[in-house]
Amino acid sequence: MRLLVAALLLVVAGCGSSPVPATPMPALADTPCMAVVDRGTLPAWARTGFTEPDAVEPHVVGRSGEIVAILFGDPLSSPPSADHTNKILRAAREPYVAAATLDIGAQRMDGTALIGAPIERSVEDGPGPSIIDLPEPGCWRLSLSWADQTDTLDLAYNEST
Repeated sequence: MRLLVAALLLVVAGCGSSPVPATPMPALADTPCMAVVDRGTLPAWARTGFTEPDAVEPHVVGRSGEIVAILFGDPLSSPPSADHTNKILRAAREPYVAAATLDIGAQRMDGTALIGAPIERSVEDGPGPSIIDLPEPGCWRLSLSWADQTDTLDLAYNEST
């Protein structure tokens, strides 16, 4: 499943990993990058740890519905903002019991076109929180793989002011 992870540049704070050779992004032929943030109630399966029963947080659900990116660093920016971090909590729909590495790949896009060279990162301990800084503003397609699950989502990074 790790071959499904997209190549891209992610700086994942605290992961201690180094870039590994790029692999092709999974095929999403003719699917434009559309980073739409839902600012409503989190899906019920993603509310673990929140005190409010109907927790409202900015988030993006993966295309397959297997993962959600909760944007504590909303809005995400590149370079990172001076007043907040690009912290993202990733919550998986299905629990996994064995240790899992989360492979994260990001590829900047312009519509359906991939822009720039892709790089991969691996994060131990599976889905969870981290700071994800990307090198340029724009729409980024992230491919994620953990345990026996995969999903893809699009995130927008605004230009810092």
